[in-house]
Amino acid sequence: MPNRSRHGRTEPTRTPGAGPGDRTARAKQRAFCIGVLDDGEDLSELRELLRTAGVAVVGQEVQHRDQVHPNTYVGPGKLEEIKALAEHADANFIAVDDELSPRQERNMEGALGMPVVDRTATILDIFAAHAHSAEGKLQVELAQLQYNMARMRGLWTHLERLGGVSSGGFATRGPGESQIETDRRLARTRISALKRRLEEVKGSRATMRAERERAHLPQIALAGYTNAGKSTLLNQLTGSEVGVRDRLFHTLDPTTRMWRLQGRTYLMTDTVGFIRKLPHQLVQAFGATLEETRLADLILHVVDASGDEDERALMMDAVDEVLEEIGAGERPRMLVLNKIDALAPEDREILARRFPDAALVSAVTGEGVAAFGERIAEEFERRLRDVELLLPYSEGARLAELHDIAGDLHREDTPDGVLVHAQLPEGVAERFGRFLVVDDAQPA
Repeated sequence: MPNRSRHGRTEPTRTPGAGPGDRTARAKQRAFCIGVLDDGEDLSELRELLRTAGVAVVGQEVQHRDQVHPNTYVGPGKLEEIKALAEHADANFIAVDDELSPRQERNMEGALGMPVVDRTATILDIFAAHAHSAEGKLQVELAQLQYNMARMRGLWTHLERLGGVSSGGFATRGPGESQIETDRRLARTRISALKRRLEEVKGSRATMRAERERAHLPQIALAGYTNAGKSTLLNQLTGSEVGVRDRLFHTLDPTTRMWRLQGRTYLMTDTVGFIRKLPHQLVQAFGATLEETRLADLILHVVDASGDEDERALMMDAVDEVLEEIGAGERPRMLVLNKIDALAPEDREILARRFPDAALVSAVTGEGVAAFGERIAEEFERRLRDVELLLPYSEGARLAELHDIAGDLHREDTPDGVLVHAQLPEGVAERFGRFLVVDDAQPA
């Protein structure tokens, strides 16, 4: 049974091991899914979210209408039908495939006689379970508080009637109203504190980013729909062992690893996966984390190529929308179609024709990764500047730095120092400006 929070919101309590396919025992949490769609009956993503949260799905019902009902999400008649279906399926709460207003949630719970959990609450529950770093926990708590602020009224409505009328004719405040105000004040105070702490974390992250930028290592961000295989691809490319599981939002905290490619070092960051109808509170709260994507030199948009074509298009659109929202829409981007090992040869050919500029890879088997790496190297080489430098022998540290940044370079020992021919990013070339060779073969 979903727990009732002190502010009146229903939240799932995870039951490890429970899932839609577990029928050996009566699951503790049994959700009946409902949604409002223009057409179709697809609630698969909501079902997968619930599975990730450890909830068994015992049934679903969809109403086709242009927009949701402002008071009860579905129409009143449909609500009665859903109540009967949910009771017959032995559900103990209703899961909704959209974010509900507080009024909709209260009205639905009153009519259905059981807790109602919307999509946002489900996603927040998953994020709370999967956040491990201090920053991730702060971000999730902030998002939960922002979500709950508008839902604090429900718990104290039974006390509001106790307020009387003063002799002056003004309504006095009952204890319920006072409690609401107290809760909201405490929540606002906590939100302010969380935002301050996240700003401090953001400052620390900016310091670390500045150190990386001083090294001028190319930065690559992996972005994509949740469960598209970003972490597996990171492991395949860098040889790291980032945790991977077949569940939504397994990666919340950004992970950066060094990738050595054709003698050059790149920094590759795996970020939180996106999803359709991603709650705005989470986009705001995870702004510092998503900033790694916004500031990357190249974004690799990783897509699960093994799924249905229509579903794949919706996922790609969802990622594009979030990238635009966080200010990363104009960053250089490469499409990476992952999981081609699950495709038949003819399906691969269709994908290659449909997305001629995409890289087709299998992060699991490594197929296509070598050609993909060459594409990455070519992408960055187009931005490099050919330079000729003369470094005195006393500048051994700068020479070592050049080797790290430029990778393969040509060097020649001369009486005046080491003559180096290399390709460098424009910013790095400027840093070595005093060593540039001019026409008279002397340092500039």
